Amino acid sequence: MSELHELSALTLRDALARGAAGAREVTEHFLRRIDALDPELNSFLTVTHEDALDAADNADSVRASGAPLGPLHGMPLAHKDLTDVAGVRTTLGTAALEHAVAGQDAPLAAVLRRAGAVSLGKTQVPEFGLSCYSENRIAPPARNPLDRRLSPGGSSGGSAAAVAALMIPFAPGTDGGGSIRIPAAATGLVGLKPNRGRVPSGSGQADLGQLVVAGPLARSAVDAALLLDALVQEPNYRPTSAASRYPGSFTDAALRAEGRFRIGVSTASPFAGALEIGLDSAATDAFTAGIRTLQRAGHDLVDADLSYDPRYHDAFQLVWTAGLATAPIPDDREDRLTDITRVLRRRALGRSAADLAGAVDVLRQFEHDTIEQYSRYDMILTPALAMTPRPIGWYTDAGGDTDYVRQCQYSPYTSMVNVCGLPAVTVPTLRLPDGLSMSVQLIGRPGEEAQLLAAAAHIEAHRQ
Repeated sequence: MSELHELSALTLRDALARGAAGAREVTEHFLRRIDALDPELNSFLTVTHEDALDAADNADSVRASGAPLGPLHGMPLAHKDLTDVAGVRTTLGTAALEHAVAGQDAPLAAVLRRAGAVSLGKTQVPEFGLSCYSENRIAPPARNPLDRRLSPGGSSGGSAAAVAALMIPFAPGTDGGGSIRIPAAATGLVGLKPNRGRVPSGSGQADLGQLVVAGPLARSAVDAALLLDALVQEPNYRPTSAASRYPGSFTDAALRAEGRFRIGVSTASPFAGALEIGLDSAATDAFTAGIRTLQRAGHDLVDADLSYDPRYHDAFQLVWTAGLATAPIPDDREDRLTDITRVLRRRALGRSAADLAGAVDVLRQFEHDTIEQYSRYDMILTPALAMTPRPIGWYTDAGGDTDYVRQCQYSPYTSMVNVCGLPAVTVPTLRLPDGLSMSVQLIGRPGEEAQLLAAAAHIEAHRQ
């Protein structure tokens, strides 16, 4: 029999559900994995041994009582440290604020606790979740299990590294500009950003642009679907989300993997008008592999002639960073901020209300125009990232402005999906000779996570 950490999340869930494995047994196993492996990966900021074992014991008591079990009964996971978990400190990845212990769960943690999941701790993030890497001034940087010299991406980088290293079977992330899909692509995982409003987004992130949504990081489309099903159990989190047209569960959609789709293919980026954007050879090869794999699976892939508003670059940065202007950072602790946070906060403080309103208007028009273009297809295929995973420290060695530009150049295809509120998934398509993984991104129509999961399962079944 496989070791517990080698089982898929679905197989492990089923073993827990039928009593073939106990929650405490499983929790102890994964805690040992974390204790053994995390000192070299720095995925976790806090490991909650005692709380996790207490929760596991409670799960076993629920089973013994004969009471109904939650859909994730006894399943271990971890939350990125932007999300409040009751009784655990929340750092937000910053040295500029005191690290308070949360009095109650944030909505994201609460829905998973009610589903029966067992949280093993809090994972590494960039300061305030701002960046597509997971480095800050309070702990060592999270490292990529595929090559420890490299970043696992961000802002859900600690969670992605933990899943990729088999320290947890899957994890929820939050995504305001690519923060699930980027680290998934960097570490060889499936990362799904659901439709806007589909699930609770967590805490600690001001979200004027309605950019942030929570979703799964997992080792397969089916495992991602399993976690997504638990996240959408409570319909009060869907006021701006199109209802799924698929009649069954997301897990069923990934397992059945039905449908043949007309997929528009594009490497156009809304950052191209303002920045030099180009694909390295690995990104190009992964994109080509994605096209061929989807064609083998029977899909119709056609070139998509897409264009984007050249004002996007400035408007997105203004709205994305607006919350920094109201962040309660004491004057005498400003020097504890990272360079990029300090630069972007200063810029946000200098913007007027008219500037901000104008930027929101640009993004709302961008949303309308982009969805109209995408509607010609069932989904859009883009590269996931423009480069292989970057070395630790690559973003931060030349000041905040350069840091921001490098992030846009590394991930020029993700933030536009958040602005449009659409669902998207990144899926590995290519393993490089050095062991690194490269991926593609599929962007769906409003509310069509089920189609994306089916297409992701097709890629997994047909890639070479």
